[in-house]
Amino acid sequence: MALAVIGAGYGRTGTLSLKQALEALGYDRCHHMYEVINNPGEDQDWMAATLATARGEPVDWERMYAGYQAAVDWPTCHFYRELAAYYPQAKVVLTVRDPAGWYDSISNTTLRVIRQAMKANREPNLGTELVVKGGFDGNIDDADHAVAKFNRHTQEVIDSIEPQRLLVYEVSQGWEPLCAFLGKPVPDQPFPRINSRDEFDEIFFGNR
Repeated sequence: MALAVIGAGYGRTGTLSLKQALEALGYDRCHHMYEVINNPGEDQDWMAATLATARGEPVDWERMYAGYQAAVDWPTCHFYRELAAYYPQAKVVLTVRDPAGWYDSISNTTLRVIRQAMKANREPNLGTELVVKGGFDGNIDDADHAVAKFNRHTQEVIDSIEPQRLLVYEVSQGWEPLCAFLGKPVPDQPFPRINSRDEFDEIFFGNR
C-alpha cells in the first residue's frame, strides 16, 4: 500500500483535523503522531529512521507506513522530501496558519510536554530529535526564532515540491480546496475541527 497523501505541515497546523478529513475521504488510514504515541515501540522505529536519514542511510518506508494511505504531522513532515521522492505519485498537503498563533499553540501543547520530558530524561528521544532539533534547530523557547523557522519550512516545501503536486492549505478553508486538489467529492458532513488545547491534553495524555 503506497502513500497517496503526504502532509508536510508542522504539528499544530490543523493536522489532526486533516487526518480525520482524509480518512473521511477514503484514505484508509492516515498516520499521525497520535499513532506513534499509542503504539508501543513505534517511537523507537521512528527514532531509528531519523538517525538513519541523518547519516544518509536508506529507510524502509514501506515498512514504516504499512497499512497507511496518508500521513500528516510529525514524524511525516520531517521526512517530506524523502517521501515525496519515494512516492512520486503522492500529493503533498502543506498545512499552514498564522505563524505567531501557531507558536503560541505549539508552545503550550507539544513543546510543554517535550520540555517536561527533557527535564525528566536528558537522553535523546523522538521529541528532541524530530521536533526540537528538526523543527526548531534546537531552540524551542525563542518565539522569533520559531516563527522564522516555521516560515522557512513553509517556503522550503513550496520551493521543493512541484506546484501540481502541492496544496498550501489552512483547515479553516474546509472541504472544497482539499477535495478539489485530491479529486474527491465534497462529503455531506461537517469538516472535522478538533484538537484545541484541552482536546490535545485529553487525546494525547488523558488530561494528566
